[in-house]
Amino acid sequence: MIKTLLVGIDGSEHSRTAIRYALSLAARLDAALVALHVIDIVSIEGSFFHDISGSLGFEPYLDFSSKMREVLQERGRGLLDAFAAEAAKTGVRADTLMTVGVVANEITERARTADLVIIGHRGLNERFSTGLLGGTAESVSRKCPKPVLVSPMEFREIKSPVLAYDGSARAAAAMHVAAEFCSVLRLPLTVLTVNKDEEQGQKCLAEAQSYLTPYHLDARFELQSTANAPERIANFIRERGHDLLFIGAYGHSRIIEMVIGSTTEYVLRNADCPVFLYR
Repeated sequence: MIKTLLVGIDGSEHSRTAIRYALSLAARLDAALVALHVIDIVSIEGSFFHDISGSLGFEPYLDFSSKMREVLQERGRGLLDAFAAEAAKTGVRADTLMTVGVVANEITERARTADLVIIGHRGLNERFSTGLLGGTAESVSRKCPKPVLVSPMEFREIKSPVLAYDGSARAAAAMHVAAEFCSVLRLPLTVLTVNKDEEQGQKCLAEAQSYLTPYHLDARFELQSTANAPERIANFIRERGHDLLFIGAYGHSRIIEMVIGSTTEYVLRNADCPVFLYR
């Protein structure tokens, strides 16, 4: 089960919400929590310089001016100290860490020693991002070797999770972690299948019901017969007031997703609750 959480913090509004989710879950799961602040080399030196220096074989942050490094480190320490004080008030076991590098890469690397990574939907540089999902959140959700929880702008205590289940291997993996999560926290779980083929959809729900029965959860099963799964999932969450979505991570190659999109990406961009991505 989840015993070590890693939360990325950068001082943004979304980051503050991610911290609230991290502290809440750490307390409820009796888990340890690590806050990571990354001094973003790309946003400071510029992506062009980063690419060129990388191709020449040296690290771009070696040329930071001493003053710039000082200012950024002081700001980072301030954010981490504020987090540590907040964690102490809640009684959560917490540690802090500061590194320099490409934000998504650093989070992904540190994730290797965590059970769950929690990040905000958008970060400090959100005004430079495209669409409704920040660049760091998108990159981490694609590359991270561990489950990722992407938090929205507003915090809500998790009481009514939903699992998007389509019978795939990734969805089955997400179902396992959803079952464990809801069992430990004694939460109900709604299983949603979206399939225009009603017979196939009922088969998926029967599989889910069979799997979840030994967990003795308060489980509910919903079939939505429509061809537009991504939009239906996002609307279902909004209509029913669910406050957490479990979903299998990206199911196609990056090239295919660039052409036709993916359910995962659409839901990440449009769901108004935290999205728990599992591979």
